[in-house]
Amino acid sequence: MIKNVFLEVMPDIWPMIIIITVIATTLRIAYILTRHKKFQLHKEIIYLIFIIYILCLFHVVTFQDINYGVSNFVPFKEIFRYSFGSAKFMKNIMGNIMLFVPYGFLASYLLRNKKFSVITILTVIVSLTIETVQYYIGRVFDIDDIILNLLGGIGGFLIYIGIDAIQSRIKIFKNDTVLDILIIAILILVIIYSFNINIFGVIGG
Repeated sequence: MIKNVFLEVMPDIWPMIIIITVIATTLRIAYILTRHKKFQLHKEIIYLIFIIYILCLFHVVTFQDINYGVSNFVPFKEIFRYSFGSAKFMKNIMGNIMLFVPYGFLASYLLRNKKFSVITILTVIVSLTIETVQYYIGRVFDIDDIILNLLGGIGGFLIYIGIDAIQSRIKIFKNDTVLDILIIAILILVIIYSFNINIFGVIGG
């Protein structure tokens, strides 16, 4: 589901991603060198991922699936319209939840936030802003989207809390080199999965 959305928007956003990546990376490297800051690859990759995520989120909520339906201000009205497991359920319900899981995780990581109230407030503010803007650009305002986005943000927050707990108990995950290797490995796996790369075919051929 997320993979399909990614592949759908990639033809439109890849130029923006390349430009922003170059700008953000060069500025960040210049900052580290001029300020004599410690370079930690895994943190820099996560910062860059957050920027790219925001760009993708902006594209999805402003350019994809233009809807000229009726706005919904009644909580749970739209949520219960779809049969569990149906295509529309996966797209409109699970899609809105999964859309904000990265936000919940990345925002919590960047802020080192362990307070449920903080991520709740931040997610509601961002989602409410998105829904309000959508209302004024020819789409609709849906209170249920805010509820679903909030669930996604909370889910991402809980993932962060779980990973942080594991990291605090297992010393090897406090080593910068190990974290650098781990984030690169995860990034490679995500790219392979997202672009349907047959790694065995590449190696064999």
